[in-house]
Amino acid sequence: MEDAVECYESLLQQGVNRLKGHERRLFMAEVTLKLCAGKPRQAERRFGWGRETVNKGLHELKQNLRCLERFSARGRPRWEDKTPQLAQDIRAIVEPHTQADPELKSSRRYSNLSATDVLEALQIKKGYAKENLPSQRTMRDILNRMNYRLKRIRKGKPLKKTPQTNAIFANVKAVKAESKGPDTLEISMDTKAKVNEGDYARGGKNPDRSGRRGRAGLGS
Repeated sequence: MEDAVECYESLLQQGVNRLKGHERRLFMAEVTLKLCAGKPRQAERRFGWGRETVNKGLHELKQNLRCLERFSARGRPRWEDKTPQLAQDIRAIVEPHTQADPELKSSRRYSNLSATDVLEALQIKKGYAKENLPSQRTMRDILNRMNYRLKRIRKGKPLKKTPQTNAIFANVKAVKAESKGPDTLEISMDTKAKVNEGDYARGGKNPDRSGRRGRAGLGS
């Protein structure tokens, strides 16, 4: 007989483990009413259930309502939320070494400082003790949550020669040969054109985005 009781109690425990939230509390309340005379302490001793959870389930069952769960409030608070001053000091250290997304497609900030560099700067510049700072892995997570990404800051890219350059100069040379004569006046002009450098040169990665498509080339 005792074996049968233990078997039934094991089945009830398996059923509880497969449920979550409101359904779990209602099931525990119904079992407590039928097998434990509606007493949460007795259910705690017999099945190992928390009496506060059982009591909440009994309240929901009797009042025909559901208590909302606050899962976001559970767990340990984040470092930057627990110590706002630490977040301010991290920004003060990282911001001078950051740059925005070159293509402006996101608000993400890129920095050449690693988590180890930030931890060292917090100790040297801000006076934090090593035991009061998070680990290297945690600092890396903090930087990611603060929208910083580790990336080497690249210098301006050299301006590349476009495929049309040779054709343009060949056209100029041909026109110059045809119009050469005593009545031809040759004028040399230096326009001092301003050229963008870096990631914004020629409108980005695609040279055709600069708005030159369909325009006549020099000397045509």
